[in-house]
Amino acid sequence: MIRALAGSVLAALLAASPALAADMTPHEAELYEAAKEEGELTWYVAQFGTEQAEEMGQAFTARYPGVRVNVIRTTGQVAYARLTQDLRAGVAQCDVFSATDLGHLVTLKADGNLMQFVPENASKLRKPYLDLDPDGYYVTTSANPTVMVYNTNLVDASEAPKNWPDLVDPKWKGKVAVSHPGYSGSTGSWALLMTNLYGIEFIEKLEAQDPLIGRSLIDPPTVLTAGERAIGIGPLATSTRLKLAGNPIEIVFPEDGAKLTLSGTGIMANAPHPNAAKLFVEHLLSVEGAELQVKHGQQPLRPEVAPPAGVPALDEVELAILSEDEVLAGVPDVIAEWRDIFGN
Repeated sequence: MIRALAGSVLAALLAASPALAADMTPHEAELYEAAKEEGELTWYVAQFGTEQAEEMGQAFTARYPGVRVNVIRTTGQVAYARLTQDLRAGVAQCDVFSATDLGHLVTLKADGNLMQFVPENASKLRKPYLDLDPDGYYVTTSANPTVMVYNTNLVDASEAPKNWPDLVDPKWKGKVAVSHPGYSGSTGSWALLMTNLYGIEFIEKLEAQDPLIGRSLIDPPTVLTAGERAIGIGPLATSTRLKLAGNPIEIVFPEDGAKLTLSGTGIMANAPHPNAAKLFVEHLLSVEGAELQVKHGQQPLRPEVAPPAGVPALDEVELAILSEDEVLAGVPDVIAEWRDIFGN
């Protein structure tokens, strides 16, 4: 019966708009019919910059006319704080939550705040991105390693940093740009990795560098492009986009491992637009979604799509990986230690 219903929905769509629905699966077509009744969804997102998030929302609406995406883009910790405030107040506003800190999704799942949903496209991802949550409450929607970057107008290639400890070399005092783990989920897990590898002394030495500290991990590469600092950290996607645009930015994959961030997306259990939310998550995992990620300098989740020109695939570089349990247990402590050391 369900198969017959899905087939009839697809047939109706094809009759009404063959160009739109010709490549929809029955599952996709059925979700679209239900999503049109809901008309919209709200997306809390930290994984992508504002421009990219808005473009992804617009691309979704272009493919699925009549379903609008309300994009609420902030940093990882701020997005989670807003969501938890909604939950405490009993407000059902967010439909889809895309986190840079997997610990947020783990907690939401444990508290019963995520909907169990396995997208049709989830099994079609590249191997490293499969089965982020075997129970089916959230899926990988971006892979964005944290790397080192430097301004090529200010730093000669022969003097460029090669490993993470180079960031705390005294010769770079006053020339380093980083971001704040209390605001950025990706920076929180990066700071945790640094303390795992080099102890809390790394954060203490970093404070002595008098770094310029942004809120988001995308801030340091922007600062470097402007020439306000010489070296720093940043997401591979932003750094790649700036480099390909002709800015004086070079990327360094640290010999001791670029910090791999697998960012996930879940649907809220109290989502006011559940069908639109499911369709949107399918879209994030689609080939079109992967093409948009590459356009913005990111690694594609789908094997049908190649990485950005001149950028190696993730299986070609050294990576440092933190488990979900490590992130969940360690990030709050490292944020507290950071605030104690930096005083902010």
